Amino acid sequence: MIATVIKCSKDDDSEDSSSANRCINEIAGGIFPCNNFDLLATISLTDMGATSGNDSWGWTDPSDGSEYAIIGLNNGTGFIDISIPESPVYLGKLPTATASSSWRDIKVYQNHAFIVSEASGHGMQVFDLTRLRTIVDAPQSFTADTWYTGFGSAHNIVINETTGFAYVVGTSRSETYQGGPLFINIQDPKNPINAEGFLADGNQAYSHDAQVVSYNGPDSDYTNREILISSNEIEVVIADITDKSNPVTIATIGYTNIGYTHQGWFTEDQRYFLLGDELDEQSIGFNSRTIIFDLEDLDNPLFHMEYNGTTPAIDHNGYVKGNTFYLANYRAGIRAIDISDIANKNVKEIGFFDTFPSDDNAEFNGAWNVYPFFESGNIVISDINAGFILVKKSE
Repeated sequence: MIATVIKCSKDDDSEDSSSANRCINEIAGGIFPCNNFDLLATISLTDMGATSGNDSWGWTDPSDGSEYAIIGLNNGTGFIDISIPESPVYLGKLPTATASSSWRDIKVYQNHAFIVSEASGHGMQVFDLTRLRTIVDAPQSFTADTWYTGFGSAHNIVINETTGFAYVVGTSRSETYQGGPLFINIQDPKNPINAEGFLADGNQAYSHDAQVVSYNGPDSDYTNREILISSNEIEVVIADITDKSNPVTIATIGYTNIGYTHQGWFTEDQRYFLLGDELDEQSIGFNSRTIIFDLEDLDNPLFHMEYNGTTPAIDHNGYVKGNTFYLANYRAGIRAIDISDIANKNVKEIGFFDTFPSDDNAEFNGAWNVYPFFESGNIVISDINAGFILVKKSE
């Protein structure tokens, strides 16, 4: 097993053992600033044979509930068994399909990981995650089950698990849809099928990131439609992509102080959309900013409020689970933000775990992604500099 394991025995009264992983006096593991989150374990980039980290996702094995972290690395994708969270096991790596790259993205559907990268000619790797059940001699070097080459490089991949479609975004601007979403039918995961794509109306077709949902929000005009909401560098685009042969732009959204429209996520009731702009902190100088839109009427989106965090760090990827918005905040680590009273514009930070202890400056280091969706409450952080970090809300 290759892991840095930080444990605490409840039967040991010594201060050293009790504080090894718990957040005490706003420090966990001796070095990580924290509030309301405890450290479970870490695995370094060196132990995963990489020099930088990027995206992450997770998989829960339906056969026994075991949890696995999937970590994007500059030279491939790492798989970690976290079924014993204080003792994670690095199972091995799926090497990059072509060259190394700082950008790699992973999503999961039907027990398969789908992986894209900005590496030239990378396409989409498909990896059957059930293979991880029987790993004995770890770590291993894996091969992909399928290599889909219907496109070259891509920044990100989005999957609607309800419909079984993947949406590849941020492809080369010279490709057919100018970097807009490519539609891929993955209902048979090992046999992806091209299903065309979407060239958005508006000021920018290139999509950097997106979310696609089977809509069940407040706008009854679109109930049960497949809705895409994409972050397109200078604006947000909302589209109805139910008919893959005839996708339709519903609305575009602008806002003030645009730096780079990066990524966003619906609240669970699909009423509000929380957007992060990746360059506004650097270019303008305020604290981490989340722009929140009211999408009660998808045809007429409204600005709702701005939330400014407690540090000047750059915001990156954010996801909603229940009434909490989990934000990967680069040098400020991850921040947990209470959105239970978002309708009344009461949004506040309720915890954090800072994976980059030296400072919270607006620079591109630290937490790239957070995966908060495990039923156990274990939260995966993928860090550019530190690799894999596993935390959990303090009890």
